[in-house]
Order: sequence, then C-alpha cells, then structure tokens
Amino acid sequence: MTDRAFADRLLDWFDRHGRHDLPWQVDVTPYRVWVSEIMLQQTQVQTVIPYFQRFMSRFPDVGHLAAAPVDEVLHLWSGLGYYARARNLHAAAIRIRDEHGGELPSELDALIALPGIGRSTAGAILSLSRGQRHPILDGNVKRVLSRHRGVEGWPGRSAVLKVLWSLAEALTPQARVDAYTQAIMDLGATLCRRSRPACDDCPVAADCVARRDGRQAELPARRPRRERPLRHATMLLIRDGKGRVLLQRRPADGLWGGLWGLPETKDADDATRWCETRLGVRPDRTHALAPVRHGFTHFELEIRPLCLTLDGTRCVMAGEGWLWYNPRSPARIGLAAVVERLLGSLEPPPGGEGLVAPDPEIQEIDP
Repeated sequence: MTDRAFADRLLDWFDRHGRHDLPWQVDVTPYRVWVSEIMLQQTQVQTVIPYFQRFMSRFPDVGHLAAAPVDEVLHLWSGLGYYARARNLHAAAIRIRDEHGGELPSELDALIALPGIGRSTAGAILSLSRGQRHPILDGNVKRVLSRHRGVEGWPGRSAVLKVLWSLAEALTPQARVDAYTQAIMDLGATLCRRSRPACDDCPVAADCVARRDGRQAELPARRPRRERPLRHATMLLIRDGKGRVLLQRRPADGLWGGLWGLPETKDADDATRWCETRLGVRPDRTHALAPVRHGFTHFELEIRPLCLTLDGTRCVMAGEGWLWYNPRSPARIGLAAVVERLLGSLEPPPGGEGLVAPDPEIQEIDP
C-alpha cells in the first residue's frame, strides 16, 4: 500500500477512535501544546493531565511562566521527574519573552534553538498548533514505524534513527497534519503498545511487518541491557526545636538538579562531625530511619535517612543555598518526590505541637 494509504487509514481511525478531548486539545495554542509536549516526554498521559491543569492555572501564558521564580516552577513539577525539563521550560520562556516578544517562534530552527526543544518536540508544536507539515518521532511513533516497516535495531542508534526519520517524513501527509500528528501518537499510546498490542483493532495492521512475522514483542529492539548499579547516600534530616528541617539547594546539573534536598554525608559516623563543622552545634539526638530505595534510569539509589535534632538555638550557616523548611506548612519550592516523602514521614518534635510559626514556611539562613 502507498504512503498516502497509510495516512488515510490512520486519519479515518483517528476520526472515529482517537483522543479529541485532552486538556491541551482545548483552546489550542503553541504555548499549551509546548508545555504538554514537554510534560509528556517519558510520562504517561493520565499522569500528566493534573500537572498540566495546575500548571496552566498558575502559568496561563509565556509571560507568567517567565516572570515566576524557578522554585515555583519546580514546585509545580514535583513528582513528574526529569526535572531538567522544568528548568529548560522556564529558561526557554525567558528567552521567548526577551527575544521573541512573548510568542513562540513559528520556524522550526528557531524553536529547536530554545532550551529543551528538539526536532520532534518542535515538529509537534508547529504541526499541532499551527498546522505546519513537520514529521515527529517520539517514543510512540518510533514503535509504530519500527513495527509497521520492520525496522531492525535499537531506535537510539543513529543509523536506526536516520531510517525512522526518513519514514516519518515520507508518511506525513500534506493535509490535516495536526490530526495526523495526534493520530500516530494515539495509535502508539492506545493500540500499538509496548506490551500486548491490540493488533486486531489497528487500522494499519494489514501491511504491518511485525504482525505478519509475529515479531511484535521483538520490535522495536530494546536498548542493550546494562546492570543498574546500586548507589548509597546518607541524607540528614536536621531539625531545630521548632520542627523545621534544614534543606540545601542542589547544583543545577546532576541528580535532582536545582531542587531543594537534604544535606548528605559519607555515612552516619560523619553526620555529627558535619553538624559541628557546618552548624557549629552538636545534635542532641540522632536516630536512623528505615532505608528507602529509589530507582533511576541508569542506577538504583538506597537512601539511608538519619534524623538529627538540635536544641532551640538558632544556627548560623555561611553562604547561600540553605533554608529552614517547615514540613507542616509546606512552601512552594521544588522538592524531589523522595525527599518530599521523607519530610512527610517525620513526626512532630517532642512538645512541638504549635511551636511552628504560621508565617513564612521557609526561612533563609543568615549568612
């Protein structure tokens, strides 16, 4: 069958069975499509929907997003993971405000030049919001094309990616590009799933190579398997007499980049020395909490939380990037999900009911 027949069958199926009422499909704008596409990277639709709705409520346009503190952006992103997406979104909004008059560029290369926007994301923004003809190649589309055309090899390899981009370009129709773009993403998300694909309901199953050869489970080829190493971290839950917890802003690059987290030491034996050196006080009480496992793409992290209680005196810290955080009246700052869970598990300090002031939830530590 011809490439046009592929698009026609897909569009006919989409008209009858596709998703037409997702939040970002209502009042379509380049900004709303952009935010949704960034959130949907490596994240399922049902997970994204409430985050998108909260995000739009707080940041309805580029101007509001660019003007917001990055901490507030990270706070609303907490739990979605891959936090570089949020930092790039904020950085790109500032660029759009300052260099493009607050409007997303309508040219592919100009979009790709912005932080966090690659070729596929740029193509999706322009096709879905402006009807421009640009192919896309997200994870769902890679799976559909790999199976339908029998493309061998892991899509992460440059040679395989080149073949898939060529197919995506050839199959994208001249008309109804916005509908086709959504249709091929929907096909991968709802029928051509990674496991248990619904081939009997697929509109392009008649000439699908993977279905013909019974290779749905083999295509696309999986990433070459690597053992995920286990790493360890001792995290300090340092509380003052009011029940506030000491947080440290993590470096912009690396794990949980830019978020607020807990201080770390080599091991429990080093924790008291850390408090004496950095805070100038010795903790009154120290006790270990149960270890917590957290999985990342390339490794497993075993967190060993250590709870240290200080007396009621105020501690003085040198430098920026530190704050006292009140877990019982959470502030709008960016916290990694696992850190948020650890903070939520803390019990009130002895005699601490009512000790936490109701005004600022966080307090910058005096330099």
